[in-house]
Amino acid sequence: MSLNQHKGFNRMYQKGKMTLGFLPPFEPMTNELPKMENTVELSRKIEDLGFSAIWLRDVTMQDAKSNDHGQVYDLWIYLTYLAAHTKHIALGTASVVLPLRHPVRVAKEATSIDRLFPDRLIMGVASGDRQKDFTALGVEREGRGNLFQQNFNFVERLLEEEQPTIDSNQGMIEGRSMKLIPTPVTTIPTMVTGFSQQSIEWIAEHGNGWIQYPRGIEEQATLIRNYRELVERKNPGLFKPFTQTFYIDLLENPDAVPMPIPLGFRLGRNHLLELLYKFQAIGVNHLAFVPYFAHRPMEEMIQEIGEEILPHFPTHDSIS
Repeated sequence: MSLNQHKGFNRMYQKGKMTLGFLPPFEPMTNELPKMENTVELSRKIEDLGFSAIWLRDVTMQDAKSNDHGQVYDLWIYLTYLAAHTKHIALGTASVVLPLRHPVRVAKEATSIDRLFPDRLIMGVASGDRQKDFTALGVEREGRGNLFQQNFNFVERLLEEEQPTIDSNQGMIEGRSMKLIPTPVTTIPTMVTGFSQQSIEWIAEHGNGWIQYPRGIEEQATLIRNYRELVERKNPGLFKPFTQTFYIDLLENPDAVPMPIPLGFRLGRNHLLELLYKFQAIGVNHLAFVPYFAHRPMEEMIQEIGEEILPHFPTHDSIS
């Protein structure tokens, strides 16, 4: 199986091009849990306008000291819910926290999604950093890097090998007598998020792509260049896309100059367009807007970006 046949992946990713997506919840970040009341309606709008992806978080516990609660609902359950209420938009995980989820369960959930909603899952995976989640599940946070790598390899073998024999601290698979069901339709794109306590060399070799957090243009450009050089060294000619998030508060004045906010900017659409062209130029292949600090009604902001910005970074035509 090959990612050349994965329609969602190919609609999102092409060399030298960038597409756009969103990461809910579509409401300001506060101490209160997000209501999630209009997420389906806005997701449909995002799909209808032609954005390429919606991304969901893997947050287990509410941390009383944090304003960041993700989309509240379980990652896989809510992804299934959105998939059933939309038609074709890619659905990404940003990201499955592998040290907190059993690898056989992760593989089972991913292949189930892929069978029920073919070619739509983009699976970001991470080592996790929320202490409360580790505490609640009885997992030592300090060892998450090693556990991430073990679980990543376990999941990868279950997804890619027909009858793997696996002997792991997490469980045993006897290839001759047992097999994961269902099997995936195509290769499920699996992308490392952040560094996940791994080296950039390991990430370049093992992931189908890389999801990163926002940085300044020059710093991100250096990171992408180093990543691409390592990918080329290991697999000459192989394209592994680079994805990043971007926190945004789009102002009504289209000429409003950028003002920094955490991990992004408050700005008007003309300056946003200039900035997005810079991201594309340094090698970002997909950018997901995070509206946690937005003040305008979300529907207005999505509409403006969809009409004025998205045509410059269109979702690619699907393969036949």
